[in-house]
Amino acid sequence: MSVHVTTKRIKKDWTDYNEHMNMAYYVLIFDIAWEVILEKFKMGEHSAKTTKKSTMVVETHTTYNNEVKQGDEVDIVLTFFDHDKKRLHFKLEMYEKEKQTLSATIEMLSLYIDLNQRKVAEFEDEKIKIMDEFINKNKSEFSLDNLVFSGKLKK
Repeated sequence: MSVHVTTKRIKKDWTDYNEHMNMAYYVLIFDIAWEVILEKFKMGEHSAKTTKKSTMVVETHTTYNNEVKQGDEVDIVLTFFDHDKKRLHFKLEMYEKEKQTLSATIEMLSLYIDLNQRKVAEFEDEKIKIMDEFINKNKSEFSLDNLVFSGKLKK
């Protein structure tokens, strides 16, 4: 149960002396994938530059389940997404493509920020509508299993 977001090939620069991907690059790949979703919600880089509204991660929980190595391809999937008036709660998983084994997960909480004031802001109605439509379209693909941040949204 998930929504495919992107596929990435592991670069040599992302590997370490253990000959597998360094932990920091798992987070980088998840961040790149999350930007794909944020653009759908009109909250990504374009929004930050044009409206001065963006998101900032305030809490994460990452698991490293199986190593990936240089040249491996990984699929990033969204397994959960929800929001309240100011927060986003989501979980992404990384699968080694050839073997379809779970490599890593990341669960995050983000706040919506007015960059002019550097303060938390409420989502505009247009963005709430986009997110709610996305949730309604994909909720059958989402899973509540193993969520660390359940109950942190204020609904």
